[in-house]
Amino acid sequence: MNAAILFEPDGYLMTGPKLMGRQAAGDGFLRAAVKGHGGQPLFAYTPRQASAEAFRDRVAELDPAAQIRWIHARRLEALGDVGVLYRPDHAIGLSARARLRAGLDRYAICGVTHTLASAGAMDIIADLSVAPVMPWDAIVCTSTAAVGVLETALDAQDAYLKWRFGPAAAAPRPMLPTIPLGAHCEDFAFTDDGRAGARAALGLADDEVVGLFAGRLSFNGKAHPYPMYLALQAAAERTGQRIVLVHAGQFFNAAIEQGFRTAVARFCPDVRCVFIDGKDPTLYRQSWMAADVFISLADSIQETFGITPVEAMAAGLPVVVTDWNGYKDTVRDGVDGFRLPTWQPAPGAGEPIARDYEVDAADYDLFLARTSTAVSVELAPLIDRLCELVATPDLRRRMGRSGQARARELFDWAVIWPQYQALWAEQDAMRRRARAEHPALFASAPAAAPSRPDPFAAFAHYPTARVDADTPIALTPGAGPERYLSLAEHPLLSFFKLAPEPLEKVFAALAGAATVRDLAGALGVRPEAVTEIVVRLAKMGLVELGPRRTFPGSPPRR
Repeated sequence: MNAAILFEPDGYLMTGPKLMGRQAAGDGFLRAAVKGHGGQPLFAYTPRQASAEAFRDRVAELDPAAQIRWIHARRLEALGDVGVLYRPDHAIGLSARARLRAGLDRYAICGVTHTLASAGAMDIIADLSVAPVMPWDAIVCTSTAAVGVLETALDAQDAYLKWRFGPAAAAPRPMLPTIPLGAHCEDFAFTDDGRAGARAALGLADDEVVGLFAGRLSFNGKAHPYPMYLALQAAAERTGQRIVLVHAGQFFNAAIEQGFRTAVARFCPDVRCVFIDGKDPTLYRQSWMAADVFISLADSIQETFGITPVEAMAAGLPVVVTDWNGYKDTVRDGVDGFRLPTWQPAPGAGEPIARDYEVDAADYDLFLARTSTAVSVELAPLIDRLCELVATPDLRRRMGRSGQARARELFDWAVIWPQYQALWAEQDAMRRRARAEHPALFASAPAAAPSRPDPFAAFAHYPTARVDADTPIALTPGAGPERYLSLAEHPLLSFFKLAPEPLEKVFAALAGAATVRDLAGALGVRPEAVTEIVVRLAKMGLVELGPRRTFPGSPPRR
C-alpha cells in the first residue's frame, strides 16, 4: 500500500541554501517511493500549485513513466480514497485536527521523527495527548532512542493531564514503530578506479590514511570536533602514519568556519585537514570515494538517527562513532567499526538548562551547546581504536566488508520501503476495523478542531447583523458583471475575483433572488456555499443586504 505524500520542497529536495539531515532523508524517501510505486499513482498533497509542480518535476526526473496526482489540501475527503497521509515530520496532531473536517475515520496519518530537541518539537509531542490522534495513526521512530524520547515525553504529558484534570484523563496514543532511515546503497558502490581518481582529484597520496567526517559542520548541532582532533593527533604521533582528515559539509556562518580552521591548527597540527563544500555534489562524492575510515563522534540531541554512518557502511568504510542516538542501532561495535562510550549528566542536572531555554534566557543554539558540551566520549579507547584502524589496512577492509553487507541487508531503501508499505496497510486495516466496530465514536466526533473554528462563529458577537439563508438581498443600481470586473481589476478590490462564467450565472441569479436561499436554489447549491460571494459583493457595493433602510435623501428602492 502507498500513501499520499504531504509535499513541500523544503522537506524533500536538496536544493535549498542550507542542507539538513531531514532533507537528505526526504530525498531518499521520495526516491524510494518512486522506485516502489508498483504501477500505482504517486499522490502529492499540498495547497500550492508550485509545490505540486516541483513534485511532478522531481518524480519525472526519477521515472518519466510514473503516474502523478495532485490532491489539493482543501480536498481532505480525497485522502480517504488513498487511505493514508504521510507527512515528513512528527506533527501528526496538525493533520489529525484537519482530518475532523473530512471525518475521523476517513484515513490514517503517518509521520516520522527527525529533530525532537527543540521547544517546538517537544510541544508537538505534548500535543499528541490532546489532538484527535487515533490508535491507527503512527509516528515512525527512526531509532530506539527516538522511541525512548517520545515515550518519556508522552508519559510526562499524561501525568500532567491527570494532575490537571483527574486520573480519568487519558488519550489514545499513536503507533510508534521503529523503521530506520534508509540509504540507496547503489549510490555508494565505488570501484577501485573511482577511488584512485577521487584521491588524485583531492590531492591525497597513496600512503596517506584518510579519515572522513561528513555532515553539518557545527560545534553544537552534530558532533563537537575536539575529541576527534585530539584522537587523530594522538594516532598520528603513536603510529607515525600520515593522516588526512576530510571535512565534507557546510559551515552555516563565518564564525563557525573560523572556529574549525583554527582548531585543526591548534589541536591536530600533525594531521592534514581538508575542507570540502558539501553543496558541491562532485566534491562530496569524491570525499566518500577517497576515504579509508569514517568518523562521527555525535554528541548532540539534535538528531535521532544519523544517516551518515549507514552511508559509510554502504561505501565499505569502517566506522568510528559514539555510542549515541541511532548509532546504537546501526553500528555493531567491533564488527562494522567501533562505538565509543559516552557520558552525560543524570536526569535533574539539566533543569537549569531547560529553565533558561523556556524563559528565553537562552536560544536554541545555546540550549544545544549547553547539552552537547556536557556529553563526553572516552578518549583513551577512542585513541586506541583509531590507532588500530590507521595501522591495520586488513582490519579496515574486514570491517568495511561487514558494514557494507549489513547496510545492504538492513538499511537499503529497497528493504526499508516495504516496511513502510506494510505499516500503512496495517494502519488502514486498523482504521477500517474501528469504523465497523465503533460507529458511535465517529458519529459523535466534532466536525472541526475547537482551535480552528469558523471565524464567523467565534466572532459572531462582533457585527450588527448576520447573513443567513433568509437574509434579503438585492442588486444595487448599476450592479452587474461589467461593474464587478471593473472594480475587481483594482488591487484594493481584487481579493475575491470570480471567473467570467460563474460570474454571469451569479448575477443572472441575483436579478431574480429575494434572499440568499433563493440565490442558492437558482444556482443549485447550499446557502452556505454562496454566502461568501454575497457578502463580498455587498462589500463592493453591488449587493444590498437586509430590509432597505431609509435615510434622509435616499432614493427609493428599485
